[in-house]
Amino acid sequence: MRSLSYIRARDVREAIETFAAAGEGARFIAGGTTLYDLMKLGVERPAHLIDIAAVEGADRIDTSGDVLFFGAGALMADVAEDEVVRRDYPVLAESLSKAASQQLRNMATVGGNLMQRTRCPYFRNGAIGAYPCNKREPGSGCAAIGGLDRSQAVLGISDACTAVSPGDWPVALTALNARIEVHGPTGARSIPIAEFYRLPGEAPHVEFAIGAGELVTGISVPKTDAGRNSTYLKIRDRESYAFALASAAVALAMDGDHVRQAHVALGGVATRPWRAHEAEVLLSGRTVDREIALAAGRAAFAEARPGVHNAFKIELGARTLADAIMTAGRKTQ
Repeated sequence: MRSLSYIRARDVREAIETFAAAGEGARFIAGGTTLYDLMKLGVERPAHLIDIAAVEGADRIDTSGDVLFFGAGALMADVAEDEVVRRDYPVLAESLSKAASQQLRNMATVGGNLMQRTRCPYFRNGAIGAYPCNKREPGSGCAAIGGLDRSQAVLGISDACTAVSPGDWPVALTALNARIEVHGPTGARSIPIAEFYRLPGEAPHVEFAIGAGELVTGISVPKTDAGRNSTYLKIRDRESYAFALASAAVALAMDGDHVRQAHVALGGVATRPWRAHEAEVLLSGRTVDREIALAAGRAAFAEARPGVHNAFKIELGARTLADAIMTAGRKTQ
C-alpha cells in the first residue's frame, strides 16, 4: 500500500508553499473528477495532495468589468448557468453544459477542466508498460500510431503522439482569446490560451506551459460583441456523457449580414484546442451561407493527417464546423 498525504490549503500562497515543501509527487486537487480517475488507473501516482477547493475567492465569477473573469475554483455548472454567460456568450455556456454529466459538472471546476488529460485508450488503459505511451512513459513509443486510432487526432500530431485533447471548455476559450491566470513560486503571470497547451512534438508528456508548483487561479475572457452570435457544436457517438469526435466553437462579429471578424476553434480532432485561422480568414467580410461555411470547414482541415481508422474525422470535422458557422450566423437574424 502506498502512503498519501492530504493538506487543505486556505489561500493561494499556502497552496504554493505547501506544494514546494512537499516536493516531487505533489499534486493540486479541487473537484478531483479527473485526478481520481487517473489515480485509479495507475497513470497518476501522487504522494501528496494539496486541496485548493476552499481557497478564498477561488469560485469567483465576475462579468461586470471589461473582461469575464472566472476563478479557477468556480464550478462548471455555476458558470454554465450564469445569466450573463448564457445570454451574451452562449459558446461558453454550451461548451460546459455539453461536457460530462450534470453530477460531474456540479463537482468539477473550470480551472481543473483546463488541465484534463487525454482520453487516448493507450494512455489510460492498463498499468505502465502494458502499452507504449510517450505521455505516460516518455520514450516508450506510441501504440496508437498504426493501432486503434479512431478517436485520435488528425491535426497537430507528431511522430511521437496522436492523442486528442479531450476538453470542450478549452475549445470555447480558445475561440474567444482567453488568458489563463497562474500563480507560482516566482509570482503571478498571465498566459494566452494559445500558448497554454503545447503540441506533442518529441515530448508529449509536457502538455501545459506551466512549471512545477504553478497553480491556475483564474480565467479571463475579453468581452466581445461576437459573443452573442456564438455557439458550440459537439458531435459524439451518443448524445450525452461522451467525448467529442468533432466539435466547433464559433463566434461571429457582424456588420449587418457580413462577418466583420470570425473566432473559430475546433475540438475532438487535434492534440490541443485548435484555432482554425484558415477558416477565420475565409469568413472575414463574407455573408454566411452554406457554401462559404463548408469552404471554411474544409479549409480548417487542409493540413490534417489521418491515421488508419480516423480519416472520417476530416469530413465530419469540416461539416461540424460548417453547421456551427450557420448556427452562429443565424443568431444575427
